[in-house]
Amino acid sequence: MEGQFAFLSQRMFNTPLAIKREKAEVVMASLAERLGISQIGRLDGSIIRPMAFGAWDEEYEEDTRANRVVDSGYDMIGDTGVAMISVRGTLVQKLRSLRPYSGMTGYDGLRQSILSAHADTAVKAIMLDVDSPGGEVAGCFDLVDTIYGLRGDKPMWSILSESAYSAAYAIASATDKIVVPRTGGVGSIGVITMHVDWSKAISNAGIAVTFITYGDRKADFHPEIPLSKEALDAAQADIDAMGELFVNTVARNRNLAPEAVRETQAACYMGANGVSRGLADAVMAPDAALVALLAELA
Repeated sequence: MEGQFAFLSQRMFNTPLAIKREKAEVVMASLAERLGISQIGRLDGSIIRPMAFGAWDEEYEEDTRANRVVDSGYDMIGDTGVAMISVRGTLVQKLRSLRPYSGMTGYDGLRQSILSAHADTAVKAIMLDVDSPGGEVAGCFDLVDTIYGLRGDKPMWSILSESAYSAAYAIASATDKIVVPRTGGVGSIGVITMHVDWSKAISNAGIAVTFITYGDRKADFHPEIPLSKEALDAAQADIDAMGELFVNTVARNRNLAPEAVRETQAACYMGANGVSRGLADAVMAPDAALVALLAELA
């Protein structure tokens, strides 16, 4: 479990996120104690190390070899010809799993699952089962462009089993149709990043950190020092650029004017309000939406 927290922490701080703000705050709060923010003596970087569930992957691969299991990454719904792919939890660039795991879904797994379902002659339609607050920007828009490029071959629907926010909405917007339940939501078309400043806590603990660098900006965004104006301006410029990419991508996918997407200001819209904004196509319970998709295939 310790490696999972390290993996998630690396992807939550000092990196652009397309995630609902409330979810980002919840994750940040849950990580704080595990990362030692409340106990500065633990801030030695020992648990912040490059990991990506290596132990789990080894166990999974061993089990796969033993049982000769080949996972396509999608489930066929009976004999309907509909392939269902789950998009759940926090979205990350690389999870090394075709399926959601430990509350996360990887863009790498989604790409492989979607391409495999698209190539499968037994698959008549692809259904994304979406319930996610979003996640990393890195890798998101490349996946969105891949999905958008598959349009026209087989029907692709995003059936929300509650909500698709931020990066999850970007993915859903690339499909042919988005169906949201009455109490579900869409939107949060924006980008956010969080910088944690530990400098006062370090100083209060009697610890001094000295950076020796080549290049005045080499230490930008390190949590041991306050964020400089130059670093803040650079981060804001990057966030603005990624936000515009998000806006223009959704506008293309949903055939909306960019200004109409931009003026949402990353707000979230429940059920019918999302449809009225052009961010979704219909309000239905997930089971009713599946029936509608099957009717279209008949």
